[in-house]
Amino acid sequence: MRLSRRPLVVPVLLCAVVALSAPRSVAAEEGDGNPGAGPDGHSVGADVARLYEEAQTAALRYEAGQRAADVQRARVARLDRLLTKEQGQVAVLHKDLGRMAGAQYRTGGGMPLTARLLLADDPDELLRGRRLLGQADLAVTNAVDRTRRAAARLDTARRSAERARGVLDRHTARLASLKRGIEEKLETARWTLQGEADQSVAAGRCRGAVRLARPKSSSTRAWVSPLETYDLSAGFDSAGERWAGRHTGQDFAVDIGAPVRSVGAGRVERVACGGGFGIEVVVRHEDGYYTQYAHLASAAVDQGERVRAGQWVGQAGTTGNSSGPHLHFEARVTPDLGSGVDPVKWLAERGVDL
Repeated sequence: MRLSRRPLVVPVLLCAVVALSAPRSVAAEEGDGNPGAGPDGHSVGADVARLYEEAQTAALRYEAGQRAADVQRARVARLDRLLTKEQGQVAVLHKDLGRMAGAQYRTGGGMPLTARLLLADDPDELLRGRRLLGQADLAVTNAVDRTRRAAARLDTARRSAERARGVLDRHTARLASLKRGIEEKLETARWTLQGEADQSVAAGRCRGAVRLARPKSSSTRAWVSPLETYDLSAGFDSAGERWAGRHTGQDFAVDIGAPVRSVGAGRVERVACGGGFGIEVVVRHEDGYYTQYAHLASAAVDQGERVRAGQWVGQAGTTGNSSGPHLHFEARVTPDLGSGVDPVKWLAERGVDL
């Protein structure tokens, strides 16, 4: 599942357009019914769109869970280091107490203080030394107690952090399992959708628009990229053995079922099936230019329909003369093959950088 929004340029030439012959165009006909409708009346294309969104959401939740678990693991490691330091300090202070006890013994600490005073050359000095030694003894004892309490608190915090990490790890494992389940369903639905699309292309007859329920966007941009997430592959005017002449558009490597967007407002000029482009949608924009979206697995609009910038017009696939799932996108002066301009530059002029 691709989640990054910045494209990566890859040298894969997916598009296999036969540039010298225009594809057979057959407009979508009314009355064909809902394409690929199952027993419950839902189309496979709509199921793919729903699963596609669910898979993206599940991936984001899983990644968030991983980040939270990583933060908790780092907290446990930090507490471990602090606990080790405190335990080391306790050991050092215990050694200090041992040294002080040994010093007292060597200087007559076992003799009664009265006898030591009588035998001392300087009783005042002995008393001062005794007070200092007692103060030092008390200070070390207090330090040991404080350090032990700090170590106990750290141990409690570390065990609490360990429990929290365990909870997060189990939560992340559940998210991973949910993510895998959705992706498996999506993969099955994608190839079911592609199989139905191939049948439509073989018959040269479109089944009608697959209406996709997309969340409302708050974007007010006049122009957008044709896909939200993608990898760029074959570019405009590049050479390739799988098409005659030069490549007429820009390819976007994406998974089957990825929602394809109209790059700007306009009216659907053509929805066609059959020929080298497979299932394609052509949109006429308000500035007189046309854009083409080809090798689709389904079309989400009908001929003559008004579309807005960012509206889903289809789902990516690998129909027609194509060697793998991708979108072939063109910007044209006319609705027909052979009038294309560099779509990357054309979009850049409208504020869209691929």
